[in-house]
Amino acid sequence: MANERLRALEDVEKEIATILQCAGNIILELSKDKHNASLVDRQVAQFQSSVSRVENELSGQIRYLTQVATGQPHEGSTYSARKDCQMALNRAEYAKVKLGELGRTCELMLEQQQQT
Repeated sequence: MANERLRALEDVEKEIATILQCAGNIILELSKDKHNASLVDRQVAQFQSSVSRVENELSGQIRYLTQVATGQPHEGSTYSARKDCQMALNRAEYAKVKLGELGRTCELMLEQQQQT
């Protein structure tokens, strides 16, 4: 059960990376003089779908935690699972930062190309 929940959180992490990638693709495409509307529409649809999946999974995780969090000590150690979860969150944050940097680099390159 705990492994399934951790796998689900890893899937959420991957989905967040997809969200960031879609957002970057949308911005990149819209920054062009003549953007491909159908490509933007597909990316927006994927973005919205991914956001919805993340929201649903995180809501389910929160509901589960609300049910099991009674304030009583657990019969087994959860340290490993909590640490794995924290590491997954750290990786997601790192990916978010790196994708932001990549997006800024792309924007700078586009600006330089447009100036020449």
